[in-house]
Amino acid sequence: MNSPKPGWPRRLLMSAVRVVVGVYLLIVLLLVVFQRQMLYWPTKMPMGAAQKMAADQGFSPWFGAGDEFMGWRLPAPVPAKGSVLVVHGNGGTALYEMGLAETINGALGMDAYLLEYPGFGPRGGKATEASLLAAADEAFEHVPTNRPVYVVSESLGTGVAAHLAQKYPARVAGLAMFVPYDRLAAVAQSQYPYVPAYFLLWDRYDPADWLKDYRGPVKIVVAGADEVIPPERGKKLYENYPGPKSLEIIVGAGHGGTFGRSAQWWRELLAFWQANEPKN
Repeated sequence: MNSPKPGWPRRLLMSAVRVVVGVYLLIVLLLVVFQRQMLYWPTKMPMGAAQKMAADQGFSPWFGAGDEFMGWRLPAPVPAKGSVLVVHGNGGTALYEMGLAETINGALGMDAYLLEYPGFGPRGGKATEASLLAAADEAFEHVPTNRPVYVVSESLGTGVAAHLAQKYPARVAGLAMFVPYDRLAAVAQSQYPYVPAYFLLWDRYDPADWLKDYRGPVKIVVAGADEVIPPERGKKLYENYPGPKSLEIIVGAGHGGTFGRSAQWWRELLAFWQANEPKN
């Protein structure tokens, strides 16, 4: 019977280490390559079907320069007191926010606009940080300028709303941010703690930095049991914001459990916004 060659346990251990390291690097590579597919979850649909879905709730398509489709619009039932632009999360389509827009529209007497991101719903294009922010800029330029404009965001849309506040600080009269975050890279790191996700993320969305020079009123609504965005990320955004602010933590709520606010809630929010409107 042949005895094992000297040093074979060490060689076996090194082989096992190489396999583990190789698998780990492959996982990291796959996360890098497919990160946008993991970040953006659009629901796509033909324009005809989307228009019918919108029309059934009183919404009409919203177009920009050169008949570029931007999203959906619901006019106020009375002469509008202002405009509310809704920027949604990373999944679905803006049409899924029609209920939210209807509540705001009826409670506040304002025109409601739903931004459809590139690659979502019937809108062409590809979802990236650059394309979403460019679409938000275009949309904001086509919201009436003769009355206040408020921006309501959900989840990923936190970054889009913060970008608008940074770029148009005198025109964004107030923000409401549901299940927000301070830095998307920090959220990614919490979701993938065993890889250097913080440094590998391409689309970084950085509301904490983008709101540094904004001084308008910001309402932050945190889900106390959020399974997607850790509640401390929204709390950090609140703590670091230097302007007028209000924090609401909904204890026990998951990521999708904060959006069903009443008409009275929105009227109280409007009073907060109006009492702290940014000075030109």
